[in-house]
Amino acid sequence: MTEFQIGIVWTSGLLVMVFLGVRVFAAAAIVGLLGTVHIIGWDAGAGIVGTVPHSKSVNYALSVLPMFILIGFIAYHAGLTHALFEAAKAWFGWVPGGLAVASVFATAGFAAVSGASTATAAVFSRVAIPTMLENGYSPKLAAGVVAAGGTLASLIPPSAILVIYAIIVEESVGALIIAGFIPGIISAIIYAMLIIGQCMIKPELGRAIESPPMIDKLKTLPGTLPIFFVVGVIFWAMYTGKATPTEAGALGAFIVLCVAVFHGMKWENLEDALLETAKLTVMIFALIWGVLIFVRFLGYSGLPAEFAEWIIGLREEHGFPPVVIMILILCGYAILGMFMDAIGMLLLTLPVVYPAVIELGYSPIWFGIIVVKMCEVCLITPPVGLNCYVVAAVRPDIPLGDVFRGIGPFFVADVVTVGVFLAWPELITWLPDQL
Repeated sequence: MTEFQIGIVWTSGLLVMVFLGVRVFAAAAIVGLLGTVHIIGWDAGAGIVGTVPHSKSVNYALSVLPMFILIGFIAYHAGLTHALFEAAKAWFGWVPGGLAVASVFATAGFAAVSGASTATAAVFSRVAIPTMLENGYSPKLAAGVVAAGGTLASLIPPSAILVIYAIIVEESVGALIIAGFIPGIISAIIYAMLIIGQCMIKPELGRAIESPPMIDKLKTLPGTLPIFFVVGVIFWAMYTGKATPTEAGALGAFIVLCVAVFHGMKWENLEDALLETAKLTVMIFALIWGVLIFVRFLGYSGLPAEFAEWIIGLREEHGFPPVVIMILILCGYAILGMFMDAIGMLLLTLPVVYPAVIELGYSPIWFGIIVVKMCEVCLITPPVGLNCYVVAAVRPDIPLGDVFRGIGPFFVADVVTVGVFLAWPELITWLPDQL
């Protein structure tokens, strides 16, 4: 067999293992090792593969991940999320479906200090869903808005998934994190418009609540200041170049910790935040190690180069416009996302897809935001739909089927959002271009 054929065989084996339920990091590492050994022999292959975990772990760019994750867990265990939802409820509760709209903007605010979508969904399943149900909201809408709102953590800085993308394709972490800011806000606004439209057509889904006096609205703002202060510090530090993303993340974690201590955070809560940060960080690092072993194998097989040539052939030989090819690639991500988690999907596909996308002339920053947006979609689509499982686990009174039915309109909203970014790419690239 040729090296390319070996690549096809072992990559097919990887997909089979993943669909059979083998953990992505283990499947990728096993296939990467065996495939590399198949091509260059045991001594050279095992020696090269054995260096990957250490050589990639000492990459400075990876140190940003635990910092961003720690910010979110400290903010949650310090109870800062409840104040965020109360403020959003006071300011947006008067519109049709106001509590659901408030949930969207509250999740967006929490996403700005949490790099984990599932953590955001879990937090607001406890904070927002009870209030919506008490006010007669449809359980499907209540569960759907929290599951979909949690996905905003994938785009709004700081985002762990954007950092992973930057590491895989060797792009600027700071530029990608900055680039996610405007698309994240646009996604939240489109979600809010969807909810208002739904509730105007079917008021029984979620009615507006009475708007409190302006003085009461203003009283809700001080509780949100710590979160917005942290966001402002991180954004300012990276945008002006005063700090690297890791330094900005460490500064943000320190500020959140000071606020948490001031609010009387107990040692037990801090211990929980540190343990959860360590668990999630180790899980992400294991994924990175396993998949980068697989990436080494792909390099020896020549599969990414062959795929890139095939994509270019669609354009040059068959006359496919680049935008049509990009839509086909995104459809592939949508299908794959039904069966894989977001990080695993990125790690497995980018080594093959990214060279082809660059050959088509697309910006790596723009494509990063688009592909992470597709990862958001896979967080709410069955049968995997991790955010939906989180909501159903936290709220066992809402059947999983109702959660999946509730996210249907938000899936349509995500498709519209991706279409907007395809039509106006400068919405993504303008802010990082100012760096």
